[in-house]
Amino acid sequence: MGDIAKGVLTGGWAVLVGWILPTALNLAVFAFAVAPSLHRPAVLVRLWPASGGHTALLLLVTAVLLGLVLNALQTPLYRFLEGYALWPTAAYERGCRRQRARRQRTSDRLADPSLASPIRRALLRERLGRYPVSEQQITPTRLGNAIRRFEEYGYDRYRLDTQVLWNELTSVAPEPAGKQVVAARTNVDFFVALLYGHAAVALAAYASLSSAQADRPVLVLSGACLLALTPVWYHAAVAATDEWAAAVRALVNLGRKPLAEGLGLALPKHLEDERRMWQLVTRMSKRPYAPAADEAFEPYRLDPGRPAGGPQPPGC
Repeated sequence: MGDIAKGVLTGGWAVLVGWILPTALNLAVFAFAVAPSLHRPAVLVRLWPASGGHTALLLLVTAVLLGLVLNALQTPLYRFLEGYALWPTAAYERGCRRQRARRQRTSDRLADPSLASPIRRALLRERLGRYPVSEQQITPTRLGNAIRRFEEYGYDRYRLDTQVLWNELTSVAPEPAGKQVVAARTNVDFFVALLYGHAAVALAAYASLSSAQADRPVLVLSGACLLALTPVWYHAAVAATDEWAAAVRALVNLGRKPLAEGLGLALPKHLEDERRMWQLVTRMSKRPYAPAADEAFEPYRLDPGRPAGGPQPPGC
């Protein structure tokens, strides 16, 4: 029971900080800046709490419910910001060309021998490190590239497709590594939720300008401030992926050995043999079973009396 409660609290903390807290902040801005200018139907006036304490409780409950909804919708919310969903083909291709050009400019500046400042070179390396290794993996947005770089890490280094084997990997990886991934992603979730909330409240503020009781200066100023802060939160989300990427790299590096053993396989000592093994595992996970898989995996099977990592499978 203690382990179950610990797991619930750990997951609940990520949802609380990543989605409910920014939703509460956005609701507070809406309640103080936009709601007074809205026309309230008679039914809503009767249902709205009369005391300040009850109003705060209502806003808290609403923040929790909306935060849970956003948490459930996080995949499409991320996909839009990454450039995968609701992007027209022309906009997608134009964005990819722009990101490739930006990556090339950063690489050229880093290769310039006249750039002697170590701080500026470190910043350029950090910016360049937020792109995938393969140019074919470039996405049309900065956030998409910053996330894609660690999504491809396992495959690029070990041929371990973490997108396919993520659940298996997180199930057997060391617990501290898994917690680091959750904590690092929570920081990105916070800024993403704040970004979407600011955009929604700003649109509501401008839509309320047509109301007869609208406080136009407050609505215009609030909407302008929220829209000005939206790109700030976007850049903060991109920067926060650095810790997320480091956590995923640690998860892959430390989790591949227990993952192999959990699948009944011995992790080869040579990287080329390991890459071949993970390529087989990934292929097996995505395709229907074929009898040839038994023969293909035979050199990598973990025998009960044989230590992990040896002897090595024959080259082929």
